Amino acid sequence: MQHALILIGVLIAGMGLSVEAGLLGPLGEQVGHLSATLSIFMVGALLLSLALVFTPNRQLGTLFKQPRWLLTGGILGPVYVIVLTLATPLVGVGMTMVGILCGQVAASVAIDHFGWLGSEQRRVDGYRVGALAMILAALWLM
Repeated sequence: MQHALILIGVLIAGMGLSVEAGLLGPLGEQVGHLSATLSIFMVGALLLSLALVFTPNRQLGTLFKQPRWLLTGGILGPVYVIVLTLATPLVGVGMTMVGILCGQVAASVAIDHFGWLGSEQRRVDGYRVGALAMILAALWLM
């Protein structure tokens, strides 16, 4: 039951990313792509800051005690949002999101297979390769 609820949450979050792409394209054309990206991160930072105020067990003190490579994920967020902002007006939300999904699945299959980034190793099997092939086919068809 818990896994089903988590998967539903993941699906809803994925839908939210498509809405975000749909909003960012026109916003980027109106105010500039970097300004649109900055606005998304400013709103997100504000909301997260408010959430942290009301979180009982904040552990921000331990954040900078972690290995530095774990903090490099913060670089990927702006790159992702800039790509959304640039690509969406040119190829549409659908093509942008299928391309993003294809890249995400390919990278996640490699991360799982090799156990990179501290994740548990999960060998690639025919189902995972087939899923990636279907996403590639969807990208080609779009």
